[in-house]
Amino acid sequence: MIIEGRAEKARILLAHGAGAPMDSLFMTQLAAALATDGVEVIRFEFPYMQKRRIDGKKRPPDRQGVLLEYFTRLIEQFSHDGLPLWLAGKSMGGRMATMLADHPAVTGCFVYGYPFYPPGKQDRPRIEHLFSVSKPIHIFQGCRDNLGRKEVVDEYRLSGSVALHWLVDGDHDLKPRKITGITQDEHIADAVESTLKIINRHH
Repeated sequence: MIIEGRAEKARILLAHGAGAPMDSLFMTQLAAALATDGVEVIRFEFPYMQKRRIDGKKRPPDRQGVLLEYFTRLIEQFSHDGLPLWLAGKSMGGRMATMLADHPAVTGCFVYGYPFYPPGKQDRPRIEHLFSVSKPIHIFQGCRDNLGRKEVVDEYRLSGSVALHWLVDGDHDLKPRKITGITQDEHIADAVESTLKIINRHH
């Protein structure tokens, strides 16, 4: 577990994606940028990634029930002092966050690249819970993300509490092509700026 920032205004529980640990470059950059202005950011790893850290062996993610149970325990651990608690995550971690958005202790969610469907399988969307969720969910999505392209996701009829923030030409890591003249760093900075504004509105 890595804890950054001061717990004055809000707390964020930040979950990793399926294949990369909590200290990947993306996660490190994101957490450092979010942990400002009284916001505490807590990065953690799901059980399968903790095992990989011990023995170096790559494993598939734990079953969904195990992931959600572990995440729920952290919600209960870090919701004791009345600070607004936000769940956040990259890809799979963000999807798990949205599935727990309506937990009584949770204020809302932020997702940085939502896996709307498996690669190449647009006919198998992972969005059922997003039709009825009531807490605010903010998804920062690259327009050409191969797990959720804009033209596909725009057709979904999601709950009114789900807000999509599109990042021009971004892929699943929010990285645009060089031809756009925009950098991945700029997209991450834009997503962080929007996140902190939303947190301030709820403070």
